[in-house]
Amino acid sequence: MPETTATSTVVPALPALGAQAERLIESGVHEIAGLTAAAIRAFAETAEARTRGDGALLAVHPDRAPASALAPLLSRAGKPGFVVTDMTDVDLFTPLDTIALPDTPLYLVTGLDRGDRMADWSPDEALPAITAEARTPLLLTEGIHWVLQHPAVLERNHCFMTIGSRLRKPGGTLDSRTPAIWISNGTGRDGRERREAPKVGWCWAGNRHTWLGFACARERRALDG
Repeated sequence: MPETTATSTVVPALPALGAQAERLIESGVHEIAGLTAAAIRAFAETAEARTRGDGALLAVHPDRAPASALAPLLSRAGKPGFVVTDMTDVDLFTPLDTIALPDTPLYLVTGLDRGDRMADWSPDEALPAITAEARTPLLLTEGIHWVLQHPAVLERNHCFMTIGSRLRKPGGTLDSRTPAIWISNGTGRDGRERREAPKVGWCWAGNRHTWLGFACARERRALDG
């Protein structure tokens, strides 16, 4: 296992859940998910009362709001987010079997960590380490929600992978690609006009990247009753 790096930056705190609800509504996420604005606001209000603002992320279930629909809602330097051209199957990346995803349209993700200390680890190395800490890797859609709510969480040299989402091949084995969110340099097929835009892409599960951490969380939870 590689050594953890001491270099990291302070990740901005999330807005209050009520403000997150308004951000989702302003971005049209409720329409993508087939939910009313009132339902989003009511969930946020109840969650805020129960959690007392513990820094949770308000997430929409990926079955309701897939990555392909969420990515273009991101923005940086006036540029909209996008999915790389060779990831047309992005919405087929689903939660790992070890992830218990709430069976509700809306849920909370708590204890977010960008995983800077694992920069220059491979996904194959990071996943067991995250699991050993009783934490859970973020899904791609959760990572997009995080950046949507607080764009500053995506920084040059401090971007992150979302290895909770993986694609299964017909035989049941995992595809070697692992999704990530970073900032485009405007090179290659991205196009010069996309320089500085938020980018949903992928890396090989066995490769290391010095500028990619591994986003994870403490838990996911729904609101009961």
